[in-house]
Amino acid sequence: HYIYLHFQANSSRNNRQGMPHRRDIQSEPLWKEWDRKADKAGLRNTIYSVRGDEYTGEWEANKKQGRGTQVWKGTGAMYEGDWRDGRRCGFGVYSVPLPNGAGYKKQYSGGWKADKRHGYGENWYGENEYYEGEFYADKRSGWGRMYYADGSVYEGEWLNDQRCGQGMLRLPNENRYEGEWRDDKKNGPGKFYYLSTGQIYEGVWKDDVAKCGAMSDFGREEAANPTQYPISEIKLADPQKVLEDAAETFCPEDD
Repeated sequence: HYIYLHFQANSSRNNRQGMPHRRDIQSEPLWKEWDRKADKAGLRNTIYSVRGDEYTGEWEANKKQGRGTQVWKGTGAMYEGDWRDGRRCGFGVYSVPLPNGAGYKKQYSGGWKADKRHGYGENWYGENEYYEGEFYADKRSGWGRMYYADGSVYEGEWLNDQRCGQGMLRLPNENRYEGEWRDDKKNGPGKFYYLSTGQIYEGVWKDDVAKCGAMSDFGREEAANPTQYPISEIKLADPQKVLEDAAETFCPEDD
């Protein structure tokens, strides 16, 4: 009887000190291990999304982070560049596929922020049209130069994808406008140089239409097709006051 009790006591002590209970042997839930394996970090091979998009590059905390390349299945477009917190951020190139699978053509190259064009970049709108300059939240804003398909070039300020502020538009025949812009049109005081005839028009514009101004000779001797007679001198007592009044009438500041 004593021996039996002593054996039982030792057996209980062994269970408490050396032999683990069944629930101690059981491993953690499988879903935790699977979740750790699914958490992407570092350089990975191509990962496919549910929609069929594919990404090859660096990860951190299960988000695209660092350098990587993404291809969208729906459009076939491709982005190669920097990522931060799962979004395009830094420098990158966005390209679109050519017809018949002939490769890619670059559409935008430059800065990105929060998945949008931001900072300095170059954007192609067609075979003969492209912009180089500043972007803000995916729109041309700041200083930039736009090359148009007809050969015209605008260089100056932009706001929300429109010419706004001070800027110069040079036409294919080298005639040019220098002055104020608003709503993507000539608005406010400006000068138009007719280099082909050797004249200059200085006045006020409203929605691309000259409303009031003065025409004078400007380099008639070097002009390709100068006018037959010089323009007569202006006889107004205060021509500048006339232009200022016209500006207030057609382009008031609070308009």
